[in-house]
Amino acid sequence: MRIFRSFEEAAAIPSPVITTGTFDGVHIGHKTILRRLKNLASLYGGESALITFHPHPRAVLYPETVGRGLKLICSQEEKTELLRKAGLDNLIIIDFTREFSHITGEEFVRDILCGIMKAKVIVVGQNHHFGFNQEGDYRKLWQWRGLYRFEAEEIPMQEVQNETVSSTRIRQALSEGYIQRANAYLDHFYIIIGVLSAEKAAFSNEVPMFRVPVSEITKLVPPPGLYAVSCAADTYYSRGMVYIPGIGTDLPEVWLHPENYEDDLPGKRITLFFHKRLSAYAPDKKAGGFLSDGLEEMKELIF
Repeated sequence: MRIFRSFEEAAAIPSPVITTGTFDGVHIGHKTILRRLKNLASLYGGESALITFHPHPRAVLYPETVGRGLKLICSQEEKTELLRKAGLDNLIIIDFTREFSHITGEEFVRDILCGIMKAKVIVVGQNHHFGFNQEGDYRKLWQWRGLYRFEAEEIPMQEVQNETVSSTRIRQALSEGYIQRANAYLDHFYIIIGVLSAEKAAFSNEVPMFRVPVSEITKLVPPPGLYAVSCAADTYYSRGMVYIPGIGTDLPEVWLHPENYEDDLPGKRITLFFHKRLSAYAPDKKAGGFLSDGLEEMKELIF
C-alpha cells in the first residue's frame, strides 16, 4: 500500500477508484467498500484509493472535545495497518484544517477528485456526507457524474445479527467493555499498538506486568478491568492478559502480562489483540490477587 500526503502527490495514481471518510475501526462496512473499490479498480484498469484526514475533523473544528467527547477506535498507525491488511492500494492522508473545511462538496469533487486526481469512480457508504456543512452526498454525486465525467456508487450499510454496523455502535460496545460484540462488528480483533516498555508494574509481583503506552489522546481504550489478549511483535506471538487500572487520566494506562515473555521484547512495537473481558476493575481488591484470579481464568480460555 502506498501512502500519500497531498492530492498533488496522489495524482500519480492510475485511473483511481476513490472513496473518502474517516474509516475509524476499518469495520465490516468499511471492508465491504474496500472490496468494491478493488473490484472496480480491476474493471477500469486502475487502483483503489482512500482519502482520509488527520487530525480528525472534529479535533480541528471542536478542539474542546479532544480526549473527552472525541474518542476513536484506532490511532492513525493502527488504521493504516488495518487498511494495509484489507488490501487497499493507496492511502491519501490529508492534513485537515479550518480552511479545508470550507471547501464545498462540489468543489471537492470538481477540483480535487476529478480535477487533480482524475477519478474514474467515486464510491461512498450509505448516508455518507462530505464538504462544507456536509452538503455533499450520493444524491449530489449522481447529479454531478455526467458534468464532471465520473461514475458513482453507493454501498449500503452492513448488518451483523440484524444490527446495523457503525463506528458509533462499535465505540459504544468498547466503552462498555463488550469486546466480543465489538469484534463481531469490526470483523477483526480490536487492537492497541504500542512500544512495550521495560517498566514493570510496581503494584504486582505475582503477575509481572509491562506497560504499553497509549500514544494518542483520542484513542478509545476499554474500561478498567482485565482482558484476555494475544500479542505479536515481529515473529513473536503469545497469549496474554491486559490490565487497565481504574485511573482517571487522559491517557489510560495499559499493562500487559505476556504468557511467554522474552527478554528482548521491551522496546519492540507490539500489537495487542483483544479477545474478551475477563472481569471489571475491582477497587476493593488488592491488585495482586485480582490479577492472579484473572490469569487463572485466562489460562482456561482457548484462543
